Amino acid sequence: MLDLHLIARLERLADENDIRNLYYRYCRGLDRWQWEVVRSCYHPDATDDHGDFRGNVDEFIEMIKVAMPKLQSSSHFIGNLLIEVDGDKARGEAYAIAQSRLFPRGDKPASDLWTGFRYIDDLEKRGGEWRIANRVCVFEWTRTDPVPAGWDFSEAFRRPQHGTDDPVFALSLADLPPIG
Repeated sequence: MLDLHLIARLERLADENDIRNLYYRYCRGLDRWQWEVVRSCYHPDATDDHGDFRGNVDEFIEMIKVAMPKLQSSSHFIGNLLIEVDGDKARGEAYAIAQSRLFPRGDKPASDLWTGFRYIDDLEKRGGEWRIANRVCVFEWTRTDPVPAGWDFSEAFRRPQHGTDDPVFALSLADLPPIG
């Protein structure tokens, strides 16, 4: 005999897991400059209210294609994540910290820009797939730290790559070419 309560709980857990993975894919897409991965996290008719940007997903992608290359590197971290599923709709609230290494400019040294914010999302499951329908970013705090002179990674350290050249996309980590 089927336990309908258990089946409903398992479906909700599967939905929450799919949404959680959506947030992680989104962050990877941003940091690795995989614009189509970022786009795949949104429904085609989605809106994004992202600080000084407000528009649709295509406009958002065009904006980040210009903005992200101005950074030496970026890392997006998802912290507290609350997902409230109600059928084929859900509300997601993800606390996030973005760390961006800014290139030196003029007499200013390289600096690290830290931004604390929350992604608040209305998500919808369409065709069996969860995506963002509407996003609002709520910015909590920011901090900028100069990068101290005299220390940086040597040639012996692997550095992040954009697109599919990053080691995370290697078919086998054992087959990565040596560095340095």
